[in-house]
Amino acid sequence: MNTNLLLQNLRNIPDFPKPGIQFKDVSTLFKNPECNREMLEELVRVYRDKGITKVVGIESRGFVMGAMLAAALGAGFVLCRKPGKLPGTTLKASYAKEYGLDSIEIHTDAISADDVVLIHDDLLATGGSMKAAYDLVNMFHPKEIFVDFIIELRMEGLQGREALGADKNIHTLLTLHE
Repeated sequence: MNTNLLLQNLRNIPDFPKPGIQFKDVSTLFKNPECNREMLEELVRVYRDKGITKVVGIESRGFVMGAMLAAALGAGFVLCRKPGKLPGTTLKASYAKEYGLDSIEIHTDAISADDVVLIHDDLLATGGSMKAAYDLVNMFHPKEIFVDFIIELRMEGLQGREALGADKNIHTLLTLHE
């Protein structure tokens, strides 16, 4: 994987969505077809032999690469959305993030015990949204759960990997130390 290409195309937006946050904008990666190809090829390489049957994308940036990855792996794609956005019966989990509180939901019929699930999101910072998504997916008792991010932030005050727990199978494409 061409890490330099990805790093050169990753935009940093200071003080968004509030002062002190250094927002990592992955939209600049998605708009570049070369970056999309690099990320997708690497993720397919990592997961092609894991038996993934469902990819869960976390709203909203997790939908982009998650859906592409599901198609490339021949897996189904499941939306994990903010409350009130899914039309059917849902399960809900709340979490704290680095700049507030939020919740996510998943359809009650989205996953079965026979599934091998990959949960994908763009960024691991505090781990709150992924922990909530993991807990929701785990309620279905799938055969196995994998966790994936495009970027992991490893800096003071952000303990995302630790918040998820050492027993989780976590993969990231880029790890940033600041």
